[in-house]
Amino acid sequence: MTSNISNTGSTSSELPPLDWVSVGFFGVIHAIAFTAPLFFSWSALGVMVILHWLFGSVGICLAYHRLLTHRSLQVPQWLEYILATIGAMALQGGPIFWVAGHRQHHLHTEDRDKDPYAASRGFWWSHMLWLFYPRQEFFDRETYRKFAPDLARDPYYNWLDRYFLLLQLPLGLLLYALGGWSFVIYGMFLRAVSLWHSTWLINSATHAWGNRTFHVEDSSRNLWWAAILTYGEGWHNNHHAYPNVAKAGWKWWQLDMTWWVIKGLAVMGLARRIILPPTEAISEL
Repeated sequence: MTSNISNTGSTSSELPPLDWVSVGFFGVIHAIAFTAPLFFSWSALGVMVILHWLFGSVGICLAYHRLLTHRSLQVPQWLEYILATIGAMALQGGPIFWVAGHRQHHLHTEDRDKDPYAASRGFWWSHMLWLFYPRQEFFDRETYRKFAPDLARDPYYNWLDRYFLLLQLPLGLLLYALGGWSFVIYGMFLRAVSLWHSTWLINSATHAWGNRTFHVEDSSRNLWWAAILTYGEGWHNNHHAYPNVAKAGWKWWQLDMTWWVIKGLAVMGLARRIILPPTEAISEL
């Protein structure tokens, strides 16, 4: 492990200080999630699955990633705010933080100093250790907002970026009112942990295993089982070859549930200017 992350400082070989607040935050939520078998019910499991899809596919994959980061489609402003709020409820950071980090990932893919979760530092660094050894250029609000100036100019996104954690309070109260502690454990804690790790697999696993259709200058791969867990994001080689395309799975067998939501919005007249894969690129598959 040390050999993979020993050069993580921005200007030296020293690791940034370990952030014990982050370690405690993620550790406590993981610990509570591990109590889920004590609170099991089929309805609680159903709530977890529904919220995993809502916050993961609609909130992270569609809103944070394809809409806000890459602007691969357009929706009305009121709907964009709703979708971004759903993304903020996934407990993966505010929209400016998330978008800025992912844009830096694409600008400097696998660069050991400029990519926040560079796969070149090893699987566990790109999966989660980058969160425990935070560097200022990726976590300081005044610094990272420079990579998302379109969002940083918006008052609502600034509020959401600062106070996204507060959204967990009404969510927790609602879940408790509907189903008691089992709904809270499954709908908040187990859902958060499972969604974290499925999202992080795109940073780690899809830069390690899978097929490479397009010869891009990084190690991104198409990984079918990661695509299932992440509602289409696992077709990562497709995405790195054409990051502004709204569709991640290009062939009929490349499952992309997030694309189904986008198509649904288009049918309702709520999504337009959807960027599709170029014809010549599809022929390479």
